[in-house]
Amino acid sequence: MESYNVDYWRSLNYFNLYRLILAGLFVFLAVTFGSSLSLGARNWTLFFVASLVYAAVAAIAFVPIRLRWLRFSWILAVQVGSDIVCLSLLSYASGGIQSNIGLLLLVSLAAAGMISRGKITLFFAASASIAALLEHAYAVLYGDALAAQYVQVGLLCMSYFAVAWLAHTLARYAVDSQQLAQRRGHDLASLSEANRLVMRDMQDGVLVVDGQGLIMQANPAAERLLRKSIGPGSLLSEEFPILFGGYAMWKQGGSYSRDTLQLGAGAQVKLRFVSIERDAAHGAVIFLEDMQRVQAEAQQIKLAALGRLTANIAHEVRNPLSAISYATELLQEEQGDAKQQRLLQIVLDNTQRINKIVQDVMQLNRRDRARPEVFELDAMLRAFVEEFNLAERLESDVMVLSAIPGVEVCFDRGHLRQVLWNLCRNALRHGRGLSGSVVVSMSIVDGRAVLDVRDDGPGIPEEHCGKLFEPFFTTAADGTGLGLYIAKELCEANGALLEYPVGEVQAGACFRITFAELHCDKEAHGYGG
Repeated sequence: MESYNVDYWRSLNYFNLYRLILAGLFVFLAVTFGSSLSLGARNWTLFFVASLVYAAVAAIAFVPIRLRWLRFSWILAVQVGSDIVCLSLLSYASGGIQSNIGLLLLVSLAAAGMISRGKITLFFAASASIAALLEHAYAVLYGDALAAQYVQVGLLCMSYFAVAWLAHTLARYAVDSQQLAQRRGHDLASLSEANRLVMRDMQDGVLVVDGQGLIMQANPAAERLLRKSIGPGSLLSEEFPILFGGYAMWKQGGSYSRDTLQLGAGAQVKLRFVSIERDAAHGAVIFLEDMQRVQAEAQQIKLAALGRLTANIAHEVRNPLSAISYATELLQEEQGDAKQQRLLQIVLDNTQRINKIVQDVMQLNRRDRARPEVFELDAMLRAFVEEFNLAERLESDVMVLSAIPGVEVCFDRGHLRQVLWNLCRNALRHGRGLSGSVVVSMSIVDGRAVLDVRDDGPGIPEEHCGKLFEPFFTTAADGTGLGLYIAKELCEANGALLEYPVGEVQAGACFRITFAELHCDKEAHGYGG
């Protein structure tokens, strides 16, 4: 069966319905008025029988159309062919060309041309013309028809071809228009999907508003920056008055003077307005650029350049450092006065400090080599506390561990040891060194494992809290300012979060590690529970 779509078969069904109504009308007129009408004037019996046959053929044609037994072109050819035969017989029975029944074939030819989209329409016109000529020739030879009426028959045949050609042209134009509409629809759907993907994956927030400030569309980044779910149809003035003020200012003056806008939860964004059309009255697209992300990207670029530079000069720096350290140790072995020994110790201490700075900077790229694995945090912490006490020569009661047995996390063991070592050393340095000065405690918050490292020291001044995790920021005279930054980077590389929860600790300092949800990583790391 040919692969015609549903529209073809529906059109064919309507065309057959028209044929059935026309045949039923002929039967009704023949039965009701008999030979009193001009219809069937030459041969009423032939007219009545041809009408019945025409109606029967039209009624039976519904079966193959509904069940689609035959090919579409075959069913259409049978329908048009039966129209040509039956209408030619009805025309002959009604007096020939003067009955004007032959004009009804124009409707059939036009409908056939539109249904078949122009295919074989001219063949149908040629068949109808031949039938009209044969019918009139028979009437002239065996009836009372006039030979002079061949002119009228010829004009009728010409009209058949004219209508067939017009139907063919219109059908071809309709096919081209349909194909163009389908291509445009496909392109529009592709553009719509591309727009949805771009909106979804854009890191900047996007809000589409109309002239009255009605939000028509928003992407997930905008909801993240504004800390609120945005539904279509919300009013910008009611949901986000600060943004609406900037939007109104832009509509009035055509520009927005402020560089950044402070939102809730400490978020800073840079606003940019773009008119949907030439006139801003039709609405605008509001872009919210996350300045924290921009600053973080700039910082990453700077640190990446620093890491490459450090990698290139690390070998050259370490060689003279090793020579200086070795020479200093040799000089210390010689007998000298206390002042000389003191100077040599200063040299040795500073060379070790420079070497530590180089090592810390070299570790900035370690986050890219994270190998998370699932393990019990309780067992790992107990082993770490024992190792830390031995390395720092601490009493067993200085560091207190409060763990929850059976809690599993997904983290790179080496990275977690490095983070804990940095946090615990900072806590030990700033704590009082008494019993319970350093507390490592576990808890479960919102289904996620949380690890706190706190001390009993003086705490961190509030003005320094916002700079704790910036590289090269330190409050210690002998610090490099990279420890907390590296610890935060390693936590983020493992899907965790390192933060300093301001306001939650009464005394001392507390750093908190919030681990990633375990169910998100079990399958990725082949853990079966």
